[in-house]
Amino acid sequence: MNNEARQSILGSIRSHLAASAPYDAQQQTEPSAVAPGRSKTSIPLRELFTQSLELVGGHCIIANGDTEIANVLTTIINRLQKTNVRAQRIAISDNPNVERLMYLTDLEIEALTIAPNAADIFSYDVGISSAQAAIAETGTLVLDSADERHRLVSLVPPVHIAIVNASRICETLGEALALLRNGKELSRAVTFVTGPSRTADIELTLTVGVHGPQELYVIVNGST
Repeated sequence: MNNEARQSILGSIRSHLAASAPYDAQQQTEPSAVAPGRSKTSIPLRELFTQSLELVGGHCIIANGDTEIANVLTTIINRLQKTNVRAQRIAISDNPNVERLMYLTDLEIEALTIAPNAADIFSYDVGISSAQAAIAETGTLVLDSADERHRLVSLVPPVHIAIVNASRICETLGEALALLRNGKELSRAVTFVTGPSRTADIELTLTVGVHGPQELYVIVNGST
């Protein structure tokens, strides 16, 4: 990056920080009248999460119960099989519920493997996992490796499908971390996923899918 571009970026950051200072001060001085764990907005957390996820390029589908989730999985994967993704080789996490839901689907695929190793994971088209929490204000999934082996499954295949319970949707990052902690030590490996993978490292041009999945689907189980 040349000096002119660097100065332009730094100048933009300075101007935006200066513009936000009055609002930051106001937020610090105003006491919160909202009880912890409750939404500070008038929008239900499930709807706020859906809006935020779609703003960053993800897809959100609400399903109520196992049968509807299995039907959504079938629909998504059937659609992907008609694209270049193929969706014939499916990698899933070691969460027993994910495996059970896959066997409820009506799919014809070449392979279904639980938590493939690092040497094999690159040959899979779709990764399916659950998520331990979600952040409504940013559309972010929170994956805790202490509960589930899903890091490679969620980060390597071209498409990631995640299943999260509506009751695990929090409004903020702090609330999500408190939910994961729940009186115990926080896991040393927590993954945050906000939409499909993207980078602007190459000549400041936004590119999707360079460091991870090109598509992200989130199925929210509304029955919980």
